[in-house]
Amino acid sequence: MTSATRIDPAAGSCADCPKRTGHNKLLFADDLGRQGDRCTDPACYQSKLAAHVAKLIASKPELIQISTAYGTQREGSPVLPHNKYTAIRDEKPKDEATRPEFKVCKFTTEAIITDGTDVGCIQKVCINPDCPVHHPRKATSAGTNDAQWKAEQDKRRKEEAVTSATGLRALAAIGAAVPGRVMKRDLLFVVERLTNLLDENRIAILARQFGIKKAKENDSPAKLFAAFLRRADEGALGRIMVEAVNLLIEHRL
Repeated sequence: MTSATRIDPAAGSCADCPKRTGHNKLLFADDLGRQGDRCTDPACYQSKLAAHVAKLIASKPELIQISTAYGTQREGSPVLPHNKYTAIRDEKPKDEATRPEFKVCKFTTEAIITDGTDVGCIQKVCINPDCPVHHPRKATSAGTNDAQWKAEQDKRRKEEAVTSATGLRALAAIGAAVPGRVMKRDLLFVVERLTNLLDENRIAILARQFGIKKAKENDSPAKLFAAFLRRADEGALGRIMVEAVNLLIEHRL
């Protein structure tokens, strides 16, 4: 980030920051995987991101502010919730190119994401609820089409309610089965599932942290690490769990 110092002088420049994965070659090596050079200080990253968003809004006050999260915004907020706009996607797959979100209308404008995922990104949107392109059901007066649309919406809401209820029951059953004191087998269960969410590059990082080295060139870091987990004691499993969570959080920033 060449302008990071100007965005947040107190935090300094990202280029020379030791908290970047790209700065620590001994720990992260030259091959940083598909995620590339990442920040490992969430608080600093969020501070710079907020400053970047504020600078963009100040330079382009006409930008619409939107949220990618579902739910309602607080009263008086300038941020439009997810259900108040249609995000227009750039790619146009052949089998779905006729869907509204792949079309541009005369109301299309630029918005900046200030809440949810991809904060700071510019997105093309339509915020007109009467747009015949992005709300075609409102452009028709045929009662049959309206009835069909309402039936489809009712069906979708019922399916979502069933899915939500099933998920809650499953979580309740899992929670009831957890013992008062976490045993080694339970800790191993959690750690194995956490590490399964990591890509090969991050598994290799964890393996190096615990001194796991390849005996042969074609040895898989994932297989070596899985074997190590089954031999590890509670203390090592606890450390691995914490470090795996940190790697997962860094992966999503």
